[in-house]
Amino acid sequence: MQSAPPFRLAPAGRARKTSGESAGDAGAYKGLSADACCTPSNAELRSVNRRARLADLDSHLHCSIIGTCLSTNELRKLVPKFTDLDKQHASDLEIHHAAVELAIEGGPAAKALQKALDARYSGAVRRFETAKTSEALLVLWKEALKSGDIPPAYWALMTHPQAVMSVRQTAFGDLHMLSHLVGAANRADIRRLVALEEENAALKDKTERQQSKLHEVSTERDATVRRLTEQLAAMSAKALRAPDVSEGSLEAEVQTLREAMVARDERLAIHTSRREAAEQRAINEQNYARALSARLDDTIATLNIVQAECGALEQAMLAQGEEAGSRRADLENLTGKRVVYVGGRPGSNAALRQLVESAGGDFVVHDGGIEDRKGMFAAALPRADIVVFPVDCIDHDSMNLLKRVCDRHQVDYHPVRTASVASFMELMARLGRTASQPPASRFCLKHG
Repeated sequence: MQSAPPFRLAPAGRARKTSGESAGDAGAYKGLSADACCTPSNAELRSVNRRARLADLDSHLHCSIIGTCLSTNELRKLVPKFTDLDKQHASDLEIHHAAVELAIEGGPAAKALQKALDARYSGAVRRFETAKTSEALLVLWKEALKSGDIPPAYWALMTHPQAVMSVRQTAFGDLHMLSHLVGAANRADIRRLVALEEENAALKDKTERQQSKLHEVSTERDATVRRLTEQLAAMSAKALRAPDVSEGSLEAEVQTLREAMVARDERLAIHTSRREAAEQRAINEQNYARALSARLDDTIATLNIVQAECGALEQAMLAQGEEAGSRRADLENLTGKRVVYVGGRPGSNAALRQLVESAGGDFVVHDGGIEDRKGMFAAALPRADIVVFPVDCIDHDSMNLLKRVCDRHQVDYHPVRTASVASFMELMARLGRTASQPPASRFCLKHG
């Protein structure tokens, strides 16, 4: 009787009837769910309460079980007992083929293989005994796949009482695909091994050269030590043969050396103090240079602002002799606008009022809280078109309150450097240039 293959075959309804089949033969297929080769074997019809033996399993499964669950060393000890193969000279493939044939044939060899597998994987067999259904058995198998503990789980599943054909087919397919992945990984490992062997050879050669060089250095050092030892011995012998030096001369020499050391220490202290003083002067000079650089930057910025203010004021002075239409070109953007000026000085505020009102605008002054209440900001600012305040004639609290109120009511505010007419004219000239520039294009390259 032909055993069922480990993979699912096409359903019986798709099988093509040959020309030799009779009508009676065709009717015999109606009660079958698969071809005759796929019908359960006698091993499949055993009692569900007993684990399967190795000889009971399908012959297509023996190769995967032997190759996965038993190592080559174990097979070399077991297979030669039942075959004529030489344990020392037989190849791994011959040992494997012989073990598969012994498992298919059954008998004492199959029992010995069964015993070896049960003894090695008894823990996995006991763990899989908790599965009472095919679904639970597949869950344990998937967990084993994730953990990488394949051989114990494969043997325990193949011999489990609940391991029907579909369960074994699933496990066989997973193991088959895993072998492809392992083969690809082995090829990558072989390439890495070749590269590591080449690197190891290079490092070994480098180590040998270094050892040779160290040996040469050690030999030269030993020769130097021997030569110095001989010189020391010769000098000691010469000192012994020399006449004794008087104690007074030795004390004089020691005193001279002590005085020389004291003088050296004094010179070292003087040079150390000079070095420390020079370092401190250098640090002070660096700090002073940084401060001068910061002041220079501030002065240049202030100078630029003053130049702009002087230019705006000069333009305003030159425009006084021209016609009324062109006399206040910088103030044209204030026509019909309400300007709120916070802070400033009375004299300059009067001049600013005259300029704004002559341009057709409305000029409102708030002293920033000196006499006027700060609460009047909330009443004066919402109706304003522009808010101006000099930073040198307004306190910080009023300035912060002014900014918050302007942000709340979405009113433009502009700080100026001083409360002078020049600063105000420079601001108006800057706003006039900004207003005269064409608006930025809103054309979008993506949406048009």
